[in-house]
Amino acid sequence: MKITAIEALRYSPPEPAGAHPAPSRPSWQGRQDVSHPLARYRGRRVDFNSLMPWGDLWVRVRAENGTSGLGATQFAGPVAALVRDHLGPALVGEDCRATDRLADLMFRLTKPYGSAGIASCAVSAIDLALWDLRGRIAGEPVYRLLGGAPRRVPCYATTNDVDWAMELGFEAFKVTLGYGPEAGSEGLDRNEAFIAECRETIGDEPDLYIDCWMSLDVDYAVRLAERLYPYQPGWLEECLLPEDLDGHVALRRRLPAQTLATGEHWYSPFPFQWAAARRVVDVLQPDIQWCGGLSAVARIAAIADSAGLAVMPHLAGTTAFGQHASAGISTIHRAEYRIGSAPGVPLERVPQAPGAVLPVNGEIGASDAPGFGIEIPEAQLSPY
Repeated sequence: MKITAIEALRYSPPEPAGAHPAPSRPSWQGRQDVSHPLARYRGRRVDFNSLMPWGDLWVRVRAENGTSGLGATQFAGPVAALVRDHLGPALVGEDCRATDRLADLMFRLTKPYGSAGIASCAVSAIDLALWDLRGRIAGEPVYRLLGGAPRRVPCYATTNDVDWAMELGFEAFKVTLGYGPEAGSEGLDRNEAFIAECRETIGDEPDLYIDCWMSLDVDYAVRLAERLYPYQPGWLEECLLPEDLDGHVALRRRLPAQTLATGEHWYSPFPFQWAAARRVVDVLQPDIQWCGGLSAVARIAAIADSAGLAVMPHLAGTTAFGQHASAGISTIHRAEYRIGSAPGVPLERVPQAPGAVLPVNGEIGASDAPGFGIEIPEAQLSPY
């Protein structure tokens, strides 16, 4: 069945109905410092979204029988141009069910200008739309196309409001580091104090992961790991800039016993293959909306499995795309669910990604509707 059109779309969600319950306090996002790659230039608290003039991009792939599928990514401005002007027209006339072939075709099409970053986001959105279309044509949820079965996947909550996440039923947690090398010894002390407080709140047994968000160097990451050893961090995540491959090798050499995780800013399966071959990390974290879509995540999961590594995709519990990947790929044992809303506001009152199901007792499933189960009224979609 041939592709007849690929569209770049803007999604305008409806305004939430009804009044929200009063929060018990503001969300951690507005009141706590976050270590980030721009700290040496822009201070400790930076909202990266405010520095970029683009929002999300949705992509619709139409087939000759009138069926269509939806995918999504971020960084809409430049990504929309690639979808509209290059990748979309190149795929018209291709078999919409040949997801593996089309993923490879798109990857090779981007070679003249580079396949990472913005280009990989464009590939991801189209790939996800193709998987959604395949599911709709087959009348099956995507997780079944992957060979999965209905199951509940345990989540870890990404939030610095760990007490609120515990109330919501989560039993594993990831917190964001506050200070990097620019803050010196005082920042290191504050990091330790914060992690100590989190550990005291959740107790000794639950996993506590620490997201460093590309903001450290090798020496600081080693010092941080030594300071945090008493608090049993489950892993240190994304300590280094993703392009610093030699740094990843050096960090593993200097921290042989510390579990390390990274990958949300790696694109295509190749960096993950490199990391697995050298065993520089223990947990691979591709982002399904950035790394090349579901086709890439499935390959990365196979790389992890063959190397004896874990794979826990970035934000997999938060979107319909990640939820279906988690339910359909048996080697994904835990999903990330990000909580950015204020404590005291129930999750069912917080806007969710289209098609996503809410976690129950710290676990997520996936919709049984065809494709990813995403239904967006036509009135909420417009050409980008």
